[in-house]
Amino acid sequence: MLSRTFIAVALPLSLALTLASCGGGEAAKEASATSEGAGEKAAHIDEGKITLSTDQIAAAGIQIGRPTIGGSGTIELPATIDGDPQGTQVVSAAIGGRVVALTRNLGQSVGRGQTLAIIESREAASLNAEIEAARARLALANSNLSREQRLFAQRVSPEQDLIAARTAATEARIALRLARQQLAAAGAGGGGLNRIAITAPISGQVIGRSVVLGQTVAADAELFRVANLSNLSLSLNLQPLDAGRVRPGAAVTVKAAGREATARVSFVSPALDTNIRLVPVIATLDNRQGQWRVGEPVTAAVEFTGTGTGGDGAIRVPSTAVQTQKGKTIVFVRTRTGFEATPVAVGDRSGDSVIVRSGLKGSEEIATTNSFTLKAELGKGEAAHED
Repeated sequence: MLSRTFIAVALPLSLALTLASCGGGEAAKEASATSEGAGEKAAHIDEGKITLSTDQIAAAGIQIGRPTIGGSGTIELPATIDGDPQGTQVVSAAIGGRVVALTRNLGQSVGRGQTLAIIESREAASLNAEIEAARARLALANSNLSREQRLFAQRVSPEQDLIAARTAATEARIALRLARQQLAAAGAGGGGLNRIAITAPISGQVIGRSVVLGQTVAADAELFRVANLSNLSLSLNLQPLDAGRVRPGAAVTVKAAGREATARVSFVSPALDTNIRLVPVIATLDNRQGQWRVGEPVTAAVEFTGTGTGGDGAIRVPSTAVQTQKGKTIVFVRTRTGFEATPVAVGDRSGDSVIVRSGLKGSEEIATTNSFTLKAELGKGEAAHED
């Protein structure tokens, strides 16, 4: 009789103490009041069964959910958003000079071929002068060629003079083309013989600018950084075991600050990073709405493929729902009167979940959070029975 009375009041009293230690003053009072009415709302343990009312479950902070069926699980880990390597371009000066104009600032959009800056340089003047000289030489060569063709047709000039004139015209044309290409490589359209324009190689946004107006820059110095941010990259690092269950095309759920989106795995490295001994993984994130930023830390949930343990019909439960009691792995299944400790056989872990091989059908309601409280009460009840 004594042991039954002890069992009847043990669980509500322990719940009240637990809530009081966590700072839940009002909830603790309710749980204490519940312990006083142990006659009607008493909790007892009988062969792994724990009787709890709905109010007692809520007061203990025990959350209830259903197992997940299907898929092969996910793994949740921190990640960082990077710019797409194929969508980021460094804009540099091909020749040295002084910056006399800046047409774009940080964050502004720019189209491909649009001017970012204008540089004034002696070398630019030389390149433009070479084009003018090559153009004049070509005009002279074409004039000589026309004259030799006319004289050869009148049988006044020999054929070798015509051939020489044709060769000179061809060489002059090549020289002009080369001079234009050299100027194009350095920049064109600067608005003067001593100026060149620095243009954007791609369409996007200016995400970096390292010059100011009037600054003298050296050849090949970085002036701007332009990025097309419609697609971003997500950098992940997985354990080798987890990386073996991820394939290109797998979905990655990205979450941060009230935002959520789905990315797709585009690359799984065949080699480990020697510094951290993890496998680098890259996912592509659609950012046409502009809601993600380069360098932003996020949480990524990577979906495993069906090749891992568990298959597409696997039953998965949160790892917080699984407890060990006397060498047995158990999950607390919700009943009409409370919970029942149900033995299960578990398989591999999939991030924050565990695959259940047997013991559950998948349709049960289980304790997913604070299940350790039920485990503690189960142990107390078994100890009371032994007394």
